[in-house]
Amino acid sequence: MISRLFVWLCVRWFYWAGWQIPKAVPRTLRQYVLVVVPHTSNVDFFVGIAARKLMHLNCVFLAKKELFRFPVKRLLLNLGGYPVNRSKKTSMVDYMASIYAADPDFAICVAPEGTRSKVEDWKTGFYHIALAAKVPITMVGFDYERKWIVCAEPFIPSGDLESDLTLMHSFFDKIVPKVAKNSNYQR
Repeated sequence: MISRLFVWLCVRWFYWAGWQIPKAVPRTLRQYVLVVVPHTSNVDFFVGIAARKLMHLNCVFLAKKELFRFPVKRLLLNLGGYPVNRSKKTSMVDYMASIYAADPDFAICVAPEGTRSKVEDWKTGFYHIALAAKVPITMVGFDYERKWIVCAEPFIPSGDLESDLTLMHSFFDKIVPKVAKNSNYQR
């Protein structure tokens, strides 16, 4: 009940704040890894919850396990949150690939920066999950300057990590984040 109210409030705020979705993720896409960049603010979560609802996306989101504690644990789980222990090496890639194999409608959403702080390199687990599961990667950015959800065409990872990351960075470099990571400037 609270999670439905939370989603409803996020959608109302999304419209009130003037956000738009000019082009959504294809509704025919059943399995995918949704990559959201940049992740610079807690506000990204509210934008993402609203966008997921409005685009009718059926995906869980991966987040650090430290977020899943009282008083928000139950809400995050009900919203589709999946806690990830980033402090130790696990077989997350194999585990996620097995879920994709068992569920024809399974999809995950990740923020490969892994933090709201400035990072030089993305965490690449999402890429290895997509490769292992043989599913496309869909790139989505929250452009705070235009207040647009920007979606790219899904692509199948080639296996050439560097080449695919270059493609992804060229898409995301055009997106204006809420907080510029090289300064204290905020929109």
